[in-house]
Amino acid sequence: MIFRFGRLKRIIRFSPPPLSYSGSPFRLTATGIDLLAAHSVEVKSDLHSRTELAGSYFRYSTVAETKHELPSAIDVLSFVQSSLHKPKGSLHYWLNDVSDYKNSFKEDRILLVLVSDYADDDFTSNPNIFKMFENVKSLRQRYPFIQVLAVQYGRSISLNDISTSLIQSIFKEYINFPILLSKKNSLEMVKRPCYIISKGFQNPLVYPAKDVGLETLNQAIQELNEQSIQGAIIHDMKSSWVKPVEVVKELDVCSSSQNLLWSFPGCISVDECGDRLFLSDVNHHRIIVFNGNGKLLDAIGSSPGFEDGVFESAKLLRPAASFYHAPEDSLYFVDSENHAIRRADLERRVVETVFPATADSKKYKSFWKWILDKVWPGKLKSEAFNSESFLFPWHMLKASDTDLFVLNQSFGTLWVIDLESSSIKEAVKESSKILEICGQMMKDKSISTRHVPSDWVEKQLAATCSFDGIPYAGLMSSVATFQDHIVFCDTVGQTVVKFDKGTGSALSFPFSNFRVLGLPYWFVPSLEQVYSDDGVPGLELDHVQEFNLLPGRVDIELYISVPQQTELVEQPQEGCIWCLARGAAAEVCGVENKAASTEKVGIAQQWYDELDNLCYSTPLEKESSTEEESKLVVQEGVARIGCTINTSPGTSEVIILAALYLRLKKSTTSTSESREDRVAKIVETMDPSKRFKRDLLVKVLTASTRDLQEVIFLRHLHVRLKIDSFDHPKADNLRDIIVSESSVKVEVTL
Repeated sequence: MIFRFGRLKRIIRFSPPPLSYSGSPFRLTATGIDLLAAHSVEVKSDLHSRTELAGSYFRYSTVAETKHELPSAIDVLSFVQSSLHKPKGSLHYWLNDVSDYKNSFKEDRILLVLVSDYADDDFTSNPNIFKMFENVKSLRQRYPFIQVLAVQYGRSISLNDISTSLIQSIFKEYINFPILLSKKNSLEMVKRPCYIISKGFQNPLVYPAKDVGLETLNQAIQELNEQSIQGAIIHDMKSSWVKPVEVVKELDVCSSSQNLLWSFPGCISVDECGDRLFLSDVNHHRIIVFNGNGKLLDAIGSSPGFEDGVFESAKLLRPAASFYHAPEDSLYFVDSENHAIRRADLERRVVETVFPATADSKKYKSFWKWILDKVWPGKLKSEAFNSESFLFPWHMLKASDTDLFVLNQSFGTLWVIDLESSSIKEAVKESSKILEICGQMMKDKSISTRHVPSDWVEKQLAATCSFDGIPYAGLMSSVATFQDHIVFCDTVGQTVVKFDKGTGSALSFPFSNFRVLGLPYWFVPSLEQVYSDDGVPGLELDHVQEFNLLPGRVDIELYISVPQQTELVEQPQEGCIWCLARGAAAEVCGVENKAASTEKVGIAQQWYDELDNLCYSTPLEKESSTEEESKLVVQEGVARIGCTINTSPGTSEVIILAALYLRLKKSTTSTSESREDRVAKIVETMDPSKRFKRDLLVKVLTASTRDLQEVIFLRHLHVRLKIDSFDHPKADNLRDIIVSESSVKVEVTL
């Protein structure tokens, strides 16, 4: 006994001061007291010693220690640290990019690790694991400076062939931090899922996932941060749902899959009177408006983030369920990873946040509070995480004119929202009570799945959560009735399908008018990258060509030959093309440029203006008159893009980016091709540089039995034209200059 107390004193003496949290965290040292292992602790009510230090309570076993070495959190962190520089090894495989992690890990950097076992080829099949990922994502949003990763261990992991369900889970949960898949035997002795929080890889704190909530983890990170030099970069946010303004990290796993027309089309709602459907293109962070014929009418949202404003500039982060409110001609929807409810005014084309109330909202009760928020935003007290925090909403039901029922994806929480006061009336976590409050509404909304063939429904169930008594509850926001059809979001096949109510036959929407989607945000680099001579990182250069031309007007026509195995869905339109002229050139818009004022400074100015009109008006008229003609002569399988610039003496460059919408060519010989061959053609066209993990993209495309010839995907175009212009030629009188007209034809083969 004396030996035990002596050893206990030495542990207290040399261990760092412990922190106090609900949920009983345990600080592990190199000697290894691992309370998660099967034999590490045996707690008995009459045989334990409690040592109090600085208000913290640690429980130590009085049972004699076993002789074999027990694994600890330090073993887990050591294994993680040793594998950072190896994307793949005999016992591990990294999903998502770890390059930033291996270069930026420091001793004073806070590390949050989620450790859980891998079961049934799906790490979100267990509701507890599902909640763990939600907690970790919430903390990462709140504290962007912490390093977050997950460790999934198990003997059933096949490191050479990552399962399709695992990839689907990553898309479904939008997990963009690194995941370490491991077959290391020592990790399997960690019997229960847990969180590990440490500074660097030293002195880890371990929290059993079952007994710890988000509040405890939040407090642990706050207190650990106060002890480090990172304290100055904490964002003192006004509520738990607000994130700092920064670039949102996108998924790395199968990144080229974002070039599919839809990326996880999760939810849909309808306006039957107006012949409109509203599709939440979840992982593209936008809502698409289209009619019953598949013609795209509008796009709500431009890029990931959180920002109100007109549709072209508004930013969303994984929008989910929605409903159309006819009296206001507005669409209400949940912005899942922004933890908010937002409204899109379809007439004014403006997005605004309705819950929670923001600083710009007119619902502020105190004018002075609004002033203080504008002047001292960092001084206002942050809202702490609690059991009622509005986190990751997904489903939405309209209960009354002012009340909404909102549920998260796992159906673990029901929030009753009062839109008039922008407040939560009630947060319900008991399944029985949730079923009592809105069970009938959930049944009514999911009843449409009965008209969907069972083979389609069964594939979707693997990617959704069920609810007691309502087996198809997870699909209730993914199905809607529209006229004589059932419209169904196929998140496995990454498409939208409509089923005839009478026959049950599946019909595809012939989508068109892609110009309303604009140029995708992941195609458009920052101006700093555009002007760089090194090119744009992550965006391959398809064509470079140099020209020697006289100064003046230059008409540029690009003829792009698409890959032989594909065909254009439609010719590229203005909204999907981005042109930039730099140096001694300026882009000419499609209309004639006129001076803002008609007053002339003098005879010379008037002469130059008239000369400009004479030089530039005629070609513009020719272009407009022959526009339809030009379209007719474009060959099949060739895309045409035209632009016009004015050049001055010197060097200039024209940069053209465009999004081409393609699909596999339908031919008589294609029926003899295997499905694997068709998938390979799509992948080769989408990612010719082989930058991405192609095997993962193949799994996404082969997960569904849909006709691959109906898959619409994007192929980006990046062209740079360099122009060197000499001095203007002189007229016969040697006093005047001659403005020339040139035309350039550029042929590009993808």
